[in-house]
Amino acid sequence: MNIQLDTTLQFGDGHHHEGHGPKLSIRNLNFWYPNGKHALKDVSLEIADREVTAFIGPSGCGKSTLLRCLNRMNDEITGTKIKGRIEFNGRDLYDPQFELCKLRRLFGWVAQAPNPFPKSVFENIAYAPRIHGLFQTKAEISDWVEECLKAANLWDEVKDRLREPGTSLSGGQMQRLCIARALSQKPEILLMDEPCSALDPVATAKVEELIDELKQKYAVVIITHNMQQAARVSQRTAFFHLGELLESGDTEDVFLNPRTNQCKSYVTGTYG
Repeated sequence: MNIQLDTTLQFGDGHHHEGHGPKLSIRNLNFWYPNGKHALKDVSLEIADREVTAFIGPSGCGKSTLLRCLNRMNDEITGTKIKGRIEFNGRDLYDPQFELCKLRRLFGWVAQAPNPFPKSVFENIAYAPRIHGLFQTKAEISDWVEECLKAANLWDEVKDRLREPGTSLSGGQMQRLCIARALSQKPEILLMDEPCSALDPVATAKVEELIDELKQKYAVVIITHNMQQAARVSQRTAFFHLGELLESGDTEDVFLNPRTNQCKSYVTGTYG
């Protein structure tokens, strides 16, 4: 894969919203798996509100580990060790006072493969608000389901199929259903782990367009192996290598003026 930087990389709007402080501040974060693998080494990074931050880097470099540290999914693995701080709006996410279920509600999660619940389209969206008691009446839940599906650019395609299983939709529709489901719990931050890697180019374009709209309301963090995608959808890029954050900054800077050889060879497709 060889990308001619000047011609094929189209950058997104590159437009920074002034005055948004960091939504998340990651400071000197270190993480070890139970086998002793030091997966994150002194990572410090700020994630701004209403921007898309792309995590890029070769497989096994720590991107997914960091994503799962943010919503504390790594807590599910026994024997891991973490040092450093992650602050959400100035508050330590690992503070024992922070209730885990409240904390996880702050983060909407979109996985690599579309994974709707084995329930109807409607129930995929209604499930989280119902268990969290966000609404009192059926009418409120119905309105919210519609709002989430509209926010995921899916309503017109599924409004007559709400009782059908979510798994009956096409791959691209299922992924947008999963995004609508992530929005249904009223998160503040969306975490997306290679959300387009299982999709065809048309479905991918729809998800990218959607990410562009979602950043007007949320902080979005996306892991992608597709450099053109990172260039198109993100305003900031963080490049990881062997557990270290080697570079981070405006996406255009990271792609066009990489400061390290590893980043340069990775974004030009000559890595490895």
